[in-house]
Amino acid sequence: MQKDLFRSCAILILFLLLAGCGNLPATPDVTATEVEVTSTVSASTAEATPTLDPCSRPQLETEVQKVHKHMREFDDAAALASSVPRDQLSTSVNELQRIRRDAEDERIPGCLTKLREIQVQHMNTVINTLLAFMKGSVDEQTLNQAIALARQQHDQYLLEYARVVGITVVPATLPPAPAATATP
Repeated sequence: MQKDLFRSCAILILFLLLAGCGNLPATPDVTATEVEVTSTVSASTAEATPTLDPCSRPQLETEVQKVHKHMREFDDAAALASSVPRDQLSTSVNELQRIRRDAEDERIPGCLTKLREIQVQHMNTVINTLLAFMKGSVDEQTLNQAIALARQQHDQYLLEYARVVGITVVPATLPPAPAATATP
C-alpha cells in the first residue's frame, strides 16, 4: 500500500515537472506590411481613425503572450507543487486556482479563444487531479489516467500556441527499436 502511494506521488511529481518543461522557439520576425489597419467611425466626430486589429501581426504577438504568460506561470507553480508534501498541497492548489482565474479573466481577442479554452481545460485537470490526490479519494489507475489527460491537454495547448504564432511543428522521430538478438 505504501509502495503504491509512493509510486503515485512519484508519477504525479514527474508529470508536473514534465508539464513545465515544454518550450517552443520564438516566433518569426514580422514585417510592417503584415499589419492590418481598419477604420472606425466615431459617432461624435464622423472621422475615420485607424484601429489596429488585435489578431494581425505584430499585435497578435502581444495578445498571445498575455495568454501564454498564464501558462508559464501555471507550469512553474505546478512544478513547485510537485515537491510539496500531500498534507501541505492546499497552498499550492490555491495558487494554481488563482492563476487559472487570472487566465479566465484576461481579456483576449476572438482569435485566441480556442487557445485559452485548451489552457483552462488543462489547468482544471491539473487542479482537480491534485485535489483528488490530496483527499486520497482516487486510486492509482485513475490518477495515472488524469495525469495522462493533463499531459495530452498541455500538448494540445502547445500545438495550438504554435499554430497561432505561426510556428511549424515538426514531430520528433523516434530511433528505430533495436532488433531482437539471440542471447547466448
